[in-house]
Amino acid sequence: MAWNLEYPTLHRTNLSSGAQWESIVGYSRAVRIGNTVAITGCVAVDDEGNVVGETPYEQAKFVCEKIVRILSVMNVPLQSLIRTRIFVRDITQWESIGRAHGEVFGGIKPATTMVEISRLIDDRYMVEIEADAILIGE
Repeated sequence: MAWNLEYPTLHRTNLSSGAQWESIVGYSRAVRIGNTVAITGCVAVDDEGNVVGETPYEQAKFVCEKIVRILSVMNVPLQSLIRTRIFVRDITQWESIGRAHGEVFGGIKPATTMVEISRLIDDRYMVEIEADAILIGE
């Protein structure tokens, strides 16, 4: 039996934020293939490289709003967001982090997971969030 595997041509879009880590580690801020969008873990760092927020709530709110901006840049409607994963350094702060998430995403209620981890890449980061979206009708 001869195997003949065919791959459909899919358009791939990589979004870069210009962060130094993207070229070192070899990743993109977000990737879209077909109707699927994956957003890499985002932390509370602004475009100038400054950490934003002194509390887990403030950082989570900033990161959720950053995800909304990334979706917008990629022309992906917020309603396409289906999942977020929230990595936190202190799970006892779950309510304030969850409140920030709900203030931004409560209207669409994506599936989500929140887990405590021992560290993030920089000790100033308290929260990291990644997200996935699927466009309907694409």
